Amino acid sequence: MNLFRVNNFKHMIFKIILILLIVSIILNPSLALNSARDGLNTWFNILLPSLLPFFILSELFIASGFVETFGRLLQPIMKPIFNVPGPSAFPLIMGIISGYPVGAKLSSRLRENGIISKIEGDRLITFSSTSGPLFMLGAVLVGMLGNPNLRSMLLLPHYMSILTIGVLFRFYRANSKDSLNPSKDIFSIKKRENIPLSKLLANSVVESMNSIFLVGGFVIFYNVIIELLLASKFTNYILLKIAKHLSINSSIVEGIFSGFIELTTGCKKISQLNIDLFHKILILNFLIAWGGLSILSQTTGFISQTDLNVSLYIFSKLLHGLISCIYTYILYSIGFYRHIKTLSIDVFIMEENQSLSQWIYTFVNSTKSAMAICIFFIILSIFVHQLWNKKEA
Repeated sequence: MNLFRVNNFKHMIFKIILILLIVSIILNPSLALNSARDGLNTWFNILLPSLLPFFILSELFIASGFVETFGRLLQPIMKPIFNVPGPSAFPLIMGIISGYPVGAKLSSRLRENGIISKIEGDRLITFSSTSGPLFMLGAVLVGMLGNPNLRSMLLLPHYMSILTIGVLFRFYRANSKDSLNPSKDIFSIKKRENIPLSKLLANSVVESMNSIFLVGGFVIFYNVIIELLLASKFTNYILLKIAKHLSINSSIVEGIFSGFIELTTGCKKISQLNIDLFHKILILNFLIAWGGLSILSQTTGFISQTDLNVSLYIFSKLLHGLISCIYTYILYSIGFYRHIKTLSIDVFIMEENQSLSQWIYTFVNSTKSAMAICIFFIILSIFVHQLWNKKEA
């Protein structure tokens, strides 16, 4: 009975929010239309050419059995450190290089294909979903802050914290007897048949297009949401009250609020603030690790198609943000920022309005990167296997 009431309450809240959203769109049609167009431009010009190659190639890798075959060779690394099977390295590597929401999507696909068990999948989603270096370096540091010399203060805390979370969650339900049981597990290992290459490719493209359209829908939806909220007098009143209560600048509260909902918008607002650079980096690291409700909705959209724990994933992203801030403070305290200029990584800015040649350039480079990661995964698997055999001998 209590559960029934809770569900009814959730549905009622959802309906109220939906009605308020519709009313806001009716009252601000031009604002809603412009923000939707901006979201569509972001998706088509940036996310589509960047993510689609990763989605297609990763789908091919999983469906063909490559991930399972070569992933087993990485068991000596993944099992002792993160308490997950070897194939889990693929979502981790792909997620680190390509960014949100690839890691979570691939973790879900491993679970759907029965390559990992439920508890292993729960552990994996806590540390496989990360932002990519392209967004942090190109969009945030170069495009927003105009200071690529700070790259290590953004990259190191983000990836150090995600690996720390992976180690921490290795103990999640460690005493549970968790193994795949094909007779009981609804996500039991799918029987691999001699599927023609053309059909394999077609299925991968269809699955990838479904995923990329899902991402696009959330990007457009949350772009409209954030603009309507920021234009609301009620929202501004609440943010102002919070700022006064905490005795901080209202612009900081607005930036954090924006980033909590939509990552790119929040990062833009924080980068434009006239505050200490260290505090900017600290806030940006939290927001990037958290990802925003937009990215969380994208990733939970994939996770919810399986039996993986969505609440655990959301908690891990909050923890990711907090630990990232701690590492940022530690690195800054030991004077690490003084040595940042010695590091050299080429970055480029991904503009929202690209020409056709730029779009094709982005797509081709993303395809090359995806292929390179797949090859790296195979080589790493073989190398670890050979090294482990020598150690055992």
